[in-house]
Amino acid sequence: MKERRSIATGLLAAMLWLGTAWSGNAHADAASGATQSPDSVRAVAEQAVREHYALPGSRVVVSSAPLDLRLHLAACREPLRAVIPQYAAASSRMTVRVQCPQDGGWTVRVPLKLQLFRSVLVASRPLQRGDGLSAADVRAEEKDVTRLGYGYIEDLGQVAGRTLARSLASGSVLSPGALGGRRMVRAGDHVEMVARLDGIEVRAAGVAMGSGDNGARLRVRNESSGKVVDAMVSAPGVVVALP
Repeated sequence: MKERRSIATGLLAAMLWLGTAWSGNAHADAASGATQSPDSVRAVAEQAVREHYALPGSRVVVSSAPLDLRLHLAACREPLRAVIPQYAAASSRMTVRVQCPQDGGWTVRVPLKLQLFRSVLVASRPLQRGDGLSAADVRAEEKDVTRLGYGYIEDLGQVAGRTLARSLASGSVLSPGALGGRRMVRAGDHVEMVARLDGIEVRAAGVAMGSGDNGARLRVRNESSGKVVDAMVSAPGVVVALP
């Protein structure tokens, strides 16, 4: 009887030991495959940013720093999902949320550095306040627009008829804030000349010899007499002769 108990006890101990060892190995195997690779999380965030800002004519350069090594994420059975707000402005530094969308999943914020290169207009020569803009005044250059805090202009058509609100050095990026109003009068335009003296007003047809906005001074030729006078722009197509 004692021998049977001893044998049974030994078998039970052996079974328990084997069972514990198997269970431990199973947990070890599960643990070894249960960690989400940090690089896979970073890759999802980077790819999402590339796709979000990959507009025609753009060149996107994005990189992320290694995640905290102390971060242990459970392996996600579902494809990871990066969340970028639809109207998120391009910034040189940004954070993207990466989610494991399964029940009980997790969310990680991935810090990124972004460079978004686009072709923008820069001054090809020194430009003065009040100057109009033509194709000869600007050239296209590739710039990282995340660093152009004052905005930028991509197409000369965006500034048609506009003048400069301030002077620009050669190579300066053309921004919306650098533009003034549209020219009320352009060189060669037929304008109405108004002359006032002692309460008397006389009007005549003339041809502008310069361009300008409201308040700009320019020369105008009287179409009837051929005389050239100094005048000031007062409205679209209207100038006032100066004494």
